[in-house]
Amino acid sequence: MSRQAVLLVDDKKDMLTMLTRLLHTELDVDIHCAGGGEEAFAFLENNPCDVVVTDIRMPGMDGMELLRRIRKGGSRIMVIMMTAYGSIDNAVESLKLGAYDFITKPFDEERLVHVIRKGLEHGVLQQQTRKLEQRIREQKVNERFIGQSTALRKLTEMINLVARTDVPVLITGETGTGKELAASMIHDLSDRADGPLVTVNCAAIPEDILESELFGHRKGAFTGAAADRAGLFAAAEGGSIVLDEIGDMPILLQSKLLRVLQEKKVRPLGADRSRTIDVRIIASTNQNLPEKIMAGKFREDLYHRLACVALNTPPLRDIPDDIPLIANHFLSRYTEEFGLEKTMSEQARRYLITRKWTGNVRELQNAIKRALIFSKGDELLSEDFDCALGMLPRGDGGSEELCDLTYREAKEKILEKFTTRYMTSLLEQTGGNVSRAAKKAGIERQSMQQLLKKYGISAARFREKA
Repeated sequence: MSRQAVLLVDDKKDMLTMLTRLLHTELDVDIHCAGGGEEAFAFLENNPCDVVVTDIRMPGMDGMELLRRIRKGGSRIMVIMMTAYGSIDNAVESLKLGAYDFITKPFDEERLVHVIRKGLEHGVLQQQTRKLEQRIREQKVNERFIGQSTALRKLTEMINLVARTDVPVLITGETGTGKELAASMIHDLSDRADGPLVTVNCAAIPEDILESELFGHRKGAFTGAAADRAGLFAAAEGGSIVLDEIGDMPILLQSKLLRVLQEKKVRPLGADRSRTIDVRIIASTNQNLPEKIMAGKFREDLYHRLACVALNTPPLRDIPDDIPLIANHFLSRYTEEFGLEKTMSEQARRYLITRKWTGNVRELQNAIKRALIFSKGDELLSEDFDCALGMLPRGDGGSEELCDLTYREAKEKILEKFTTRYMTSLLEQTGGNVSRAAKKAGIERQSMQQLLKKYGISAARFREKA
């Protein structure tokens, strides 16, 4: 274990000499000296330090400004302020800014050594606490991907490694394979975990306002810009921003994003100057970006910038042995949520393993939820999943001959039957509360109302029952 270090900051050389002599006698630490705030801050940018002891009143950058800069950078160094007797107001203000303690001049040598020693001990305790919290957080975060397959273990291992860095990450994978989950894991395992995590769906925001949403704008920058807007990069300051569906970003905006990656700055629309940002960029897509590059629809230089580290979330067909584990995870979650006591039959388990999941984990998750709603017994059967997945019953003598219909007609008939049963079950559970039903279904309230109207389902009659 390396020796602890103390940095002494004062513009008076005699004070630095006296303090150095005293601390060498009383403490087993490395001691460094700086003649002012600027020199001290430059030292701290390139050298580890456990405790800073600084005078408040110094020419140029004073002790208060040095403290502000140390805390602004996120450093947890113990800072002890030295102030002349009668300047207690400054000392109290320094504590509000995050100083560990303060001492007044002329100071008692024994008191000074005691405060520095306690500061060193407190720093060690904080470091041990952070390491313990990190291990607990890693254990919880790593449990988010359910499965024991080699592919999932490798993905989790890579996430743990890349989270410790601050490089851009590109996550690729089919729809429903957990790209957003991987992005949140990277953020939660990183030093930015206490900062914001902002997710932007590049495909869902109209092209003409995406730039403003990302980088912000000034009042009057365009028609309708009635006030300044900071933008989503600013909202992610100190944290991470996830650019979901990056493959759908307009080519012109791609060049501006490349500049952000290169310069660590953004310029709001209508602004004269760029502003520095401290944001980690994580991008995700289900598209083949090399093919888009060949077609001239994605910038190759941006691709290489984003893919500094590239991760791929595997589809369910590549991890069939994990399907029962994932299914049991969702079964436990939703039986508890719905207040049910149901298990899954071995028949249903085999069915889930052999079925093709084009929507991957997301489709499997929704199938478990819907099967629980529709099943009538204490055990889930494969027939419950047929119904949950929008299929008509098979082999019961009453199934409709879909082959007599066109594809469009058959699809609409299945969809209508499924939606009617699904919405009816939700409204029965929620007593006709549309907002709660929409939340359970994972859709917006407005979308729920549109579906009820389309299929002629009245929420009011369920409220009358309740």
